This record gives sequence, C-alpha cells and structure tokens, in this order.
Amino acid sequence: MTEKRERQAARGATGKAPAKRKTTSAAPATATATGDLLFEGPAWSFETLARTHDAIEEIARGELGLDPYPTRLEVVSSEQMLDAYAATGMPVMYPHWSFGKRFARQEMLYRKGFQQLALEIVINSNPSLCYIMEDNTMAAQATVIAHAAIGHNHFFRHNHVFREWTDADTVLDELRHARRFVMDCEERHGRPAVEEVLDAAHALLSHGVDRAGRGERPDPVATRARLAERARQQRLAAQDLWLRTVPSRAEPPEEGTAVAERRAMGLPEENLLLFLENHAPLLDAWQRELLRIVRWLATYFEPQRQTKLMNEGCATWCHFEIMQRLRDRGRIGDGAMLEFLDLHSMVVAQPSFDAQGYGGLNPYALGFAMMRDIVRVCTEPTEEDAAWFPDIAGNARPVETLRHAWAEFRDESFVRQYLSPRLIREWRLFALCDDAAAPALRVEAIHDDEGYRRIVRALADQYDPAAQTPAIEVTGADMRGERVLHLRHAVQDGRVLDPLEVRRTLRHVQRLWGYAVHLTERDAETDAELAVYRSDAA
Repeated sequence: MTEKRERQAARGATGKAPAKRKTTSAAPATATATGDLLFEGPAWSFETLARTHDAIEEIARGELGLDPYPTRLEVVSSEQMLDAYAATGMPVMYPHWSFGKRFARQEMLYRKGFQQLALEIVINSNPSLCYIMEDNTMAAQATVIAHAAIGHNHFFRHNHVFREWTDADTVLDELRHARRFVMDCEERHGRPAVEEVLDAAHALLSHGVDRAGRGERPDPVATRARLAERARQQRLAAQDLWLRTVPSRAEPPEEGTAVAERRAMGLPEENLLLFLENHAPLLDAWQRELLRIVRWLATYFEPQRQTKLMNEGCATWCHFEIMQRLRDRGRIGDGAMLEFLDLHSMVVAQPSFDAQGYGGLNPYALGFAMMRDIVRVCTEPTEEDAAWFPDIAGNARPVETLRHAWAEFRDESFVRQYLSPRLIREWRLFALCDDAAAPALRVEAIHDDEGYRRIVRALADQYDPAAQTPAIEVTGADMRGERVLHLRHAVQDGRVLDPLEVRRTLRHVQRLWGYAVHLTERDAETDAELAVYRSDAA
C-alpha cells in the first residue's frame, strides 16, 4: 500500500457528496475462476463490486441483523470527489460562489499533497447513494462498502435523531427544487441579489435549526402552491401595510399591544432564519423561500453533527466485523486482509496530545473502541461492568445491544450511558479544570469511582448540542416603531462571543431584517448585562 493511500485511509471520512459520472452496481453474483474468493489483486471491475456488495450485504442482513436502505454504488474520480466536497457534500446543489472558492482551495491542497480525499462518501437518502473513489484498490472498495453502504446506511435509517429531523424519501426532490429555484431567481432578479440573500443566510446556518423538535418535514410537491399563496398574501398585505403596522398619532396603541405582538410572532425564538423568513418586513416571497431552503439544509446536517461519534463508530465496527467474517469464510485472501488491517489501523489511530496536528479525540477511534467495549461487557463482563451496566452485562446479545444503542441515542447520551471505567483507563482520560483566573490547570477527576463519573459527564458535555452553539434568540421586534430587532445571547460558563464576528454577523442579519439589529449578551445565571452590539453603530 502506498504512502498516498495510507494518508487517504487516515482521513477515513463520511460526507454527503455529489458526482457526475456514475454507474449502478446491480449485477447479480457470479462464480469466479478463483473459487470462493470474491476478488484477487488490487484491480476491480463493476462485476466484482456487485459480487462483493452482495456478499457483504448477505452478512450484514443475515448474520448481524442490520437493515440499511437499498444502496446504489457510484464510482467517481478525484475531481468529482473534490467537487462533492466543495458543494457541502450533496448530490445536487444550488450554485453559489463560495462553493467555487472552496473547490479551488481544496484542489490546490490536494494537488500539492497537503490534503487527501475520502475513500467514500454516502448520502442519507432512500435509496442511499454511496460514492467510491475509482483510485481505490478492490480491498479498499470492499472496506468502504461495508463501512458506508452498510454501517452508515443502517445508522441513517434507524437512529431516532435522523428519523426525527430528516426524511430520506424526499431529500433528492428537495435538493432538485433548491437548485432549480435558485437558478430561476438568478435569471429573474440577478445573481448579485440572490447571492446577497444566500450570503446572509449561510452566515446564520448554525442558527437556522429548530432544536425544540418543531422542524418541518419538507414537501417538495407543495412548494409551488406555498409560493403562490405567499405571493397572494404579500399582495393583500401591501394594501393595508401602513395601517396595520404604524399606530395612529391620535390614538395611542392599546395596553398590552407589545405583549400581543410578541405572542403573535412566537417570541422568544431561537431559530433566527425561521423568524426572518416569517417576519422580516421587506423580504419578497422568493427571498423568504431562499431562507427556507437554507433552513432545510441546516436541518439536514444537524443529525450528523449530533451523532458524529456514534455514526463513525457504528460504521467502523461494521466494516471490521464484516471483513473479519469474510476472511473467516474464505471469501477474501491474506493479501486483501492485510491491506484491510492497514486501512483500518490508520482510520482508528488516535494521535497523542502533543502530536503535530492533534485535533482532539478521533471519533472513528473512540466510537469503535466504545462499540467493541459494549460487545465485551455483553459477553465477558467483569464485576465492575456488572455494577456499572447491570442491564447489559453478560446478556450474551452484543449485536442486539449495539443495534439498540445505535437507534436510541445521540453522542452526548451515548457517552453518558456506555463509557466504561475500563475504557477510561485504557484511553488514560482525566478531567482538567481550565479556570482563566487560576495560575495553573488543575486535575479534577482521576481513575476512581467519583472520578469516572466526572470524566463521563465532562466528555458527554463536549458532545452536547446545547454547548456547541451559542444560545442566541430573538426577544423583540418593534414593528410599530423603529422596527429594531432585538437579540439576546445567554452566556454560559463565561463564554462570550467574539466582538469582530458579532459585528460581521449582525450586518448579515440587518440585510435580511431591513432595519437595525441589537444584540445583548447576558449572563445565563444572573441575567447581568455583559455587552451590547448594534448593527447601526459606527
């Protein structure tokens, strides 16, 4: 295996990406001249891909009880994979200048050898689309089919976060609508006007998710009717806009008008894009639809952000288990198995904290270690395991336990439920108190009973979605006066916003709202005012 391919394997990767040249692996399994071996040597063919996929799926469904979506394999070149990265990893995507900028940068890094590409990319759709690199050897193709077409695909289909937030049956239809709609808007209103709205919406992407669970399930079939109704309502509103929004000087507004307005607008509202889409005074119907498209995109990616550790751990455990079983049955040879083990070891490598380019815990490594540890607890528990995991210790149902965990948890709750003291010791985990006012770091938790619990809580908190995104919400909009939009940031643990980024982002919010925007930072516990930012400030 070459050094270049080793670096590819080290990156692993699961994205969601488009491709242009594609082939579908649907050929039936056939006998080969090599007997029971699925393949020999590094070369692959479409017939070999189909035969290998069928053998892998047989083990996954028949022996492991996995239930992925139907899968379509598509072979792509390195340039197509780069194009996929640039367009947020979606199979169909609307045009935007930032995608071209990202493509140029990644292509330069790839050509110079500073960045490698993923061996595969898989799309959360029904049927699932699995893109594999044409440069992969056949052993690598088998590995990524087991990893993506089986592991990720099963996780997409059964995990409750994905079931609640996304609809795999409509993903491709929604993407096609988004592309057509944006291109039509560019023809009618000009590219600069469209890009101005998309730039602002992209800046608020992380604040376009309805974390209260009220997210809409997109219905592309009803999109045309929704736009027509929105245009009709806009024409009617234009007739009495002045009377409805500006109070009479002779008759002051009734008591409680502000409270009624807040209630009517659903304030406070954490989904900034949803609020702007529904209530921004100056946006046209097509601009509101652009905001809805970007909101949908943010919602699509949110489950992946909340389940990165579990998703990669599930896929890595699946490819390891399936490839081992193929070897045990004599379906792959020693050479292929050695190449697979080399790929796998690079994927699950965990750099030390002082290694160059260290970026924290490798989700492939920790996720795979936790999956294997669950299997150990179910089959070979210790007294410690029985005390920590009485519900699963020694139940002799490891695969069933894993399938339940994959379906019912996200990263934060998965770590709280299944991280064992033994794994904490093996990974040498401990908790530090990083107090800016203290002269030095302090070790808060070591390897004792209370220390294990504190380490579990500290690590789980790092995967908590509420701790990953600033808690910013709309608290007021003076629709009868100067129409100032008021935002509030609840500061947790002293983590304030970067002032420069706040000013840049508020300019985008003001473009969408049409009037001044004020953001106030307040301590979440004491409600003390910490800072005030104004988009209209000099």
